[in-house]
Amino acid sequence: MTVPSKRLASLDALRGCTVAAMLLVNDPGDWDHVFAPLDHSPWNGCTPTDLIFPFFLFVVGVSTAFSLVPRHEQGVAAGELARTALWRALRIIGLGLLLHVLAWWWDPGEHMRFPGVLQRIGVCFAATALFALYTKPRTQWSAIAVLLLGYWGLLILGGSLDRWVNIVSRTDTAVFGHFVYLIDPATGRGHDPEGLLSTLPSIGTALLGLRMGSWLRAGNQKALLVAGVIMLLAGALWSMVLPLNKNLWTSSFVLWCAGWSTLALVLFHVCIDQRGWPAIGRRFGVNAIAAYAGSELLQVILPALGWQDPLYQHLFSNWITPMAGPYIASLAFAVAFVAVWWVIVWAMDRQGWYAKL
Repeated sequence: MTVPSKRLASLDALRGCTVAAMLLVNDPGDWDHVFAPLDHSPWNGCTPTDLIFPFFLFVVGVSTAFSLVPRHEQGVAAGELARTALWRALRIIGLGLLLHVLAWWWDPGEHMRFPGVLQRIGVCFAATALFALYTKPRTQWSAIAVLLLGYWGLLILGGSLDRWVNIVSRTDTAVFGHFVYLIDPATGRGHDPEGLLSTLPSIGTALLGLRMGSWLRAGNQKALLVAGVIMLLAGALWSMVLPLNKNLWTSSFVLWCAGWSTLALVLFHVCIDQRGWPAIGRRFGVNAIAAYAGSELLQVILPALGWQDPLYQHLFSNWITPMAGPYIASLAFAVAFVAVWWVIVWAMDRQGWYAKL
């Protein structure tokens, strides 16, 4: 029997820890000195950093199970909820585009980019909301299977999975031109880790979150644990023929990350909701988009004003590097950056300010 809708502190905490991790890995003091676990895999493989964005999209799906679905069960029309969700998704996408426009406008060294993290969040939220409101669980499972297996087939038909020449990069180049994250100076080809085709399996990540969230609402912890382990094993086995790759968001990567996300969801739920442990990260979680977007805006403003390097050099590198080395200095800047934003979201939470798009 499904439990009534309620806001879970564990879900806010998991979302918040994910956002804090995003800020930590996105904002080192020196990109040339980043510890390997805090950097993305160059291509194939999966570091702890590669897990962060899939965790967030997974939580988007879980949150949908605890927000939209109960309201629909209580009698709110699906059309009304869908309009609200789609309008919110458009605002998230618009915010992502605005941040890219500001970066391109303020920094002459930047080029305009159309895809992005917030854009992908908006698209995945919209798709998950529609599936949650208009389809049954069996259809959602079928959609996950079609997305993952179909995307695998698409990658195979596209030929090589190597950088620049794979079908995902070729499609991004054809659709967006040079308005993508990376451009190969030798060939002019582009690639975006949040590109068009790779958004399809990322929707699968959010849909798996929706299904796991439904099981969590039903109090089915054993099923969650079993599913988490199965997805981990399936992702690992699949990676033998289809490598784990965040840039391509391969189907094996979806299952691998969803497995870890599910186990983390159970862990947070047991420790926080059932045993009463402190909901560490909750303040980031209740202002997740504000913290992420605000941090991205700050990373546009600081370099544009010429303050980024002086701040890093004078407050961190000049005295930490001689004692502990450049990697520690770079990490210290990232930790301080997260701490500043923790103070901001702590103050917002104390005042009852929750930025909603």
